[in-house]
Amino acid sequence: MNKRLLAIPALHRATHAVGLYIASLRDAGVTQAEAHVLAFLHERGSSTIGTLHDAFGHRRSTLTSVLDRLEKRRLLSRTSDADDRRAVMLKLTKSGETLGARVHEALYSLEQRVFGKNSGADAATFERLCEALVKQSRLRYKSV
Repeated sequence: MNKRLLAIPALHRATHAVGLYIASLRDAGVTQAEAHVLAFLHERGSSTIGTLHDAFGHRRSTLTSVLDRLEKRRLLSRTSDADDRRAVMLKLTKSGETLGARVHEALYSLEQRVFGKNSGADAATFERLCEALVKQSRLRYKSV
């Protein structure tokens, strides 16, 4: 019996296509992970490292490397959270905000071309399916 994977290869292919799309942005010079962090912080504003970790699910060491590269290029800054000194707040610098806005607009435009202006239900369904994949994957790798 041959069991055929359907969603996982399509998701993998789409993820790589988005990475190539980001790489094609002229003079952006950011990796896919960096671009997503910039777009996230542009959209949501200052956030903690924990919030970013929850949003993207990177390994902590991977996220730290991404943040180190962005900080080294002066695209973001880290400060202590005034409400919780154990937490580190991330904020885009002026140049980080400019690049974050550009990346965000490019990704938003891509989403609009895929889902269209009136197909919020399709996007919501896609998001629910992705969250289900995340949840089921975490059940497995959290127990290992």
